[in-house]
Amino acid sequence: MASLPFIFFLSFFIISTTLTSAGAAAATIKLSLSPFPHPSSSHPYQILNNLVTSSVARAHHLKHPKAKADNTTSSLLRASLFPHSYGGYTISLKFGTPPQTLPFIMDTGSSLSWFPCTSRYLCSQCAFPNVDPAKIPTFAPKLSSSKKLVGCRNPKCSWLFGPDVASRCQDCEPTSENCTQTCPPYLIQYGLGSTAGLLLVENLVFPQKTFQDFLVGCSILSNRQPAGIAGFGRSAESLPSQLGLKKFSYCLVSRRFDDTGVSSNMLLETGSGSGDAKTPGLSYTPFYRNQVASNPNFKEFYYVTLRKILVGDKHVKVPYSYLVPGSDGNGGTIVDSGSTFTFMERPVFEVVSKEFEKQMGNYSRAREIENISGLAPCFNTSGYTSIKFPELSFQFKGGAKMALPLVNYFSFVGDDKVACLMIVSDNVVGQGSHGGPAIILGSFQQQNYYIEFDMANNRFGWAERSCA
Repeated sequence: MASLPFIFFLSFFIISTTLTSAGAAAATIKLSLSPFPHPSSSHPYQILNNLVTSSVARAHHLKHPKAKADNTTSSLLRASLFPHSYGGYTISLKFGTPPQTLPFIMDTGSSLSWFPCTSRYLCSQCAFPNVDPAKIPTFAPKLSSSKKLVGCRNPKCSWLFGPDVASRCQDCEPTSENCTQTCPPYLIQYGLGSTAGLLLVENLVFPQKTFQDFLVGCSILSNRQPAGIAGFGRSAESLPSQLGLKKFSYCLVSRRFDDTGVSSNMLLETGSGSGDAKTPGLSYTPFYRNQVASNPNFKEFYYVTLRKILVGDKHVKVPYSYLVPGSDGNGGTIVDSGSTFTFMERPVFEVVSKEFEKQMGNYSRAREIENISGLAPCFNTSGYTSIKFPELSFQFKGGAKMALPLVNYFSFVGDDKVACLMIVSDNVVGQGSHGGPAIILGSFQQQNYYIEFDMANNRFGWAERSCA
């Protein structure tokens, strides 16, 4: 911790040398999502192990986050989503005047959007396949005429640091109206990764509309973050909140943990919305606001109420305390595009995996593959001409069911003679100090679904689709 003030001072010095101070029509934004390359070995088992480790680390972070309508016409903003072997999906966004285009990982589990900033951006452990850490695209503040540092007394500073941030403005007199001290530097954790920098307000530019004074992070130092983050969480600083989105939707293309040029569309609906009309063909369940969370940062998560987990036609008996947040805010299910594999706390995972073992008792366990991949249970299917897998279904509040296609929860690994359950857990038994959401629905299980986050009507929608 002793080095942290130096990091913050360094980031402030670098940014301060390059920065100077300086009516919502309805619209729809269309973006493209793409998957991001993953670090380490290209060996399939090592890639899987890295993704398992990242998913569990991401779950630990989400469970313990730190500091950090009428019927008038609406329109859509569109972008492309590209999948990557890193396990995430990226969109391209344009910031500044004139606009500078950069890739951002789309993340529904966090709220601040930030970009790698200035030519001095430094990212450690960022030697990803197809990524040269020295050539990560960065935003150049000196080339933008619309950038501004966020002042310590700017209300947007309190979005990140809370209402008492003014007490940290030590260079400002209590009665001063012209305080020029900047908002404190931020440090954000993302499971295995992190980033640090200063807050700006800048123009976010789409073909149909420009959003002025958008709060964005200018990151100078990062760890395992070879691209910026587009925060789609529920806090005030998130992209949906700042743009006043009524809903956003995406469809994640299937991937084999490699980079591909295939993309899908992301739609952002702005304006006054379209009433309470449901999108044809979608199933819905209400969002749940975790207002009694033991950690206030849980309020930015998209909770849904999971009623039942079914393996085949067997209703798996999951303790109620894990399905619904208790009086301490722990438990429940969230939807997170930033997690690769769905995470289940150990007591939930054990009853689900044991039911798969029971119904697939004819196949021997591939223990060696489990040890090197981090996945379990894995089954040896060598010698079988046909293989029977039980269906995995999630039933939500309101009765809507998500019956996952087989490729969304089982995958052949290695030489295709072993099939593994693509759901992860850790070795911690019980919630105890763990706390937070008990189940995290990751992007691998969302593949080839049309997913809708309808904030105007407080509901989550889905329908199985071919996304490519």
